[in-house]
Amino acid sequence: MTHDKPNILGLHHITAIAGDPEGNVLFYNRLLGLRLVKVTVNFDDPGSYHLYYGSGKGSPGSLLTFFPWPRAHAGSRSTGETSAIALSVPAGSLDFWKSRLNEKPVTFQEVPAVDGPRKLAFSDPDGMNLHLVEAAGADPTLRWDQGPVSRDFAIHGLHHVVLNIFASDVPASKNMLETNLGLNGNSHLAEIASAPSRKRGQMGPGVVHHIAWRGADDAAQAAWRTQLLEAGLHVTPVQDRQYFHSIYFREPGGVLYEIATDNPGFLTDESYTELGKHLKLPPWLEPHRKSIEAALPPLPKEEK
Repeated sequence: MTHDKPNILGLHHITAIAGDPEGNVLFYNRLLGLRLVKVTVNFDDPGSYHLYYGSGKGSPGSLLTFFPWPRAHAGSRSTGETSAIALSVPAGSLDFWKSRLNEKPVTFQEVPAVDGPRKLAFSDPDGMNLHLVEAAGADPTLRWDQGPVSRDFAIHGLHHVVLNIFASDVPASKNMLETNLGLNGNSHLAEIASAPSRKRGQMGPGVVHHIAWRGADDAAQAAWRTQLLEAGLHVTPVQDRQYFHSIYFREPGGVLYEIATDNPGFLTDESYTELGKHLKLPPWLEPHRKSIEAALPPLPKEEK
């Protein structure tokens, strides 16, 4: 059966594993200037936080999220994983970011601009590779400009991801992105690096867990699920993540993908001014709040 293909609107969020939750907040909120928009727990493992960073209201396309595992061994990146996350910054802002990273200090390297924009490459405290990419057309609504970084230099959301795919799987992975997901018009959103080995890495701090793409609403997500199942992929049932609804599947190279809805968003259980200030739990975990809070380490408060 043929269905009208809905649109993937871009990247929704990227979720990674962190180590120390306090260090994660200090790096992404205090240094990079992203807003901590939601403090909750991993719904599948409520003994660990799920921290969401992004724009002022946590708009899809601005979101980096983390499961902190403070006692876990560092992860290792290999095939079927993400080797780098690129974030958009305004054109002409890299000198500011060089100075800011130097002050902390964070080791970085400027990647020479040949056919593309200037970018800085560096790592977070857990060794996850990050790029800051000067993007002239970055969406200003995806920035948080009321934090420690002014609007002239603030990060404007996700730019792209770099996928590490075993060489023989690259054509199928490209086909998944361009044909199945229809991203040929937004091909900059995912870069594929050819990996020489099929060896899989170890999930842990410093490693991306999954990449979420934007499906506008529940109807679009349902259409995607039908099409992906018909293409022979194993796709999960819809998962209620409180702030969006999700389906998950693995692309041919082994990367875990999600399609997440834009709604209901992060204002469902906190006002705009209160975002990220309180531990929020879904209704089915609320009866266990006392024991959950006792198991979680304290977090530094967001700076304004």
